[in-house]
Amino acid sequence: MKVKNKRSFPATLKAIGWGFVGLRRKKDFDVDAEGAFNPLYVLLAAFIGLAIFIGILMFAVQIAIS
Repeated sequence: MKVKNKRSFPATLKAIGWGFVGLRRKKDFDVDAEGAFNPLYVLLAAFIGLAIFIGILMFAVQIAIS
């Protein structure tokens, strides 16, 4: 099956977020595996996820040491 349209940035964020948690439907995963993502959107989503993860860790450390 050929993918005609790439996913939008919000759809990419949603897909990567659900994939990170591990709750992804097989049908959606199959579409993603065929190349539905724009690589630039994936990189941006990775940096956003990294920033959120680091922020949560810093918040947890602040709570732990106070």
